[in-house]
Amino acid sequence: MNGIRLRSVTAAAGAAAVLAGLITAAGPAAAAGAAACAPAIELLPALPGMTGGSVAGFGAGGLVVGQSGDRPVYWTGAEHTVHAVPLPAGYDRGSVKAVSAKGLMVGTALRSSDNTAVAFTHQQGAAASRALTAPAPGHAEVAVDVNEAGRVVAVDAGVAKEWVNGKAVRELPVPADAIPGSKVVSLNGINKRGDIVGTVTGSYFDADNDIEVTKTFPVVWPAGGGYPPYSLQVWNGYHRAYSTVGRDIDDRGRVVGLEDYYYRNDPLLTPAVWQKPYDALPTDPGRVKGYHDLEFNGSSPTTNVAVGTATTFEESWPSRFQAVYWPGKGAPLALPFPAGTPGTPLSRAFAAGDDDRVGGTLLDRETRQGSAVIWTCASKQAYAPQG
Repeated sequence: MNGIRLRSVTAAAGAAAVLAGLITAAGPAAAAGAAACAPAIELLPALPGMTGGSVAGFGAGGLVVGQSGDRPVYWTGAEHTVHAVPLPAGYDRGSVKAVSAKGLMVGTALRSSDNTAVAFTHQQGAAASRALTAPAPGHAEVAVDVNEAGRVVAVDAGVAKEWVNGKAVRELPVPADAIPGSKVVSLNGINKRGDIVGTVTGSYFDADNDIEVTKTFPVVWPAGGGYPPYSLQVWNGYHRAYSTVGRDIDDRGRVVGLEDYYYRNDPLLTPAVWQKPYDALPTDPGRVKGYHDLEFNGSSPTTNVAVGTATTFEESWPSRFQAVYWPGKGAPLALPFPAGTPGTPLSRAFAAGDDDRVGGTLLDRETRQGSAVIWTCASKQAYAPQG
């Protein structure tokens, strides 16, 4: 989202290095804010004893946030010095998801003993973190985000909330046009203005037709609560095989995400983009050549960039995936691997900044070794695969 926002991450293996990114395929994309940058692929260090990691977002003053192994971290300085973020008491795993302009971090913590999760906050430099929500069961991460001003959003014990300075100031309603049984299940993003994007799901039994009706769809709650929420349109609904999710909202109100279809071991991920005034179906910008599926995970605040992951499935399991850069028009593009990367490299992208950086993860499929990664000057590295 905004240049200081994080997205959720997937662990890879850690190594500290800065490598030049070489592009062997066709022409780079162009993006605003790229003039002063130098194309590179920066592999970030891991915590001692940890392997893998991912970048989830960018903060002020060069702050980078995410996870190292299964621990929440942030990185500082030109050398990306890694710092552990303390977990709330009793929790043993987690990741940072976002950070405000003044260093307020939010993330998810998980507890192995009872498989519960909470959203937490941590102020950079503080000795401890604070659990924000009640424990949620079932291994599920709690979606949480914070904007530049420090407004935090998450679902707490089934109630969608917004916090300021640690105090809940607003509860977000289910849209009036939602089907019976609907509830807010996640809040995925908040932009600079304070507009919030989340996911609502509902289900009921239609006795007349003897079927279960289910619909999962994105919702935008305008900043301040003075207007009713917008139910975003979806291509397919009313069947449990389809879930449509808005993953991020930029400062202009554009929402990016995906339609997730899974039925009888036949998955399909379709990228989706919604524009204000949210009165039309989402648009599908297409695929990266050579990949069957694509999902958007994040967007830049103002430069119209979206990032995500292109995937190819084999028997319902992802066999290949690659980080994707979309400049807001044309076809989505691939982001390169470091020159000389051995084995079978895989990558994902989760965060984009207005300074043309993209953050994500690299992983070798065979060795499971990899690193948290930043593509600098990403628009000059993104390319269309040939063949």
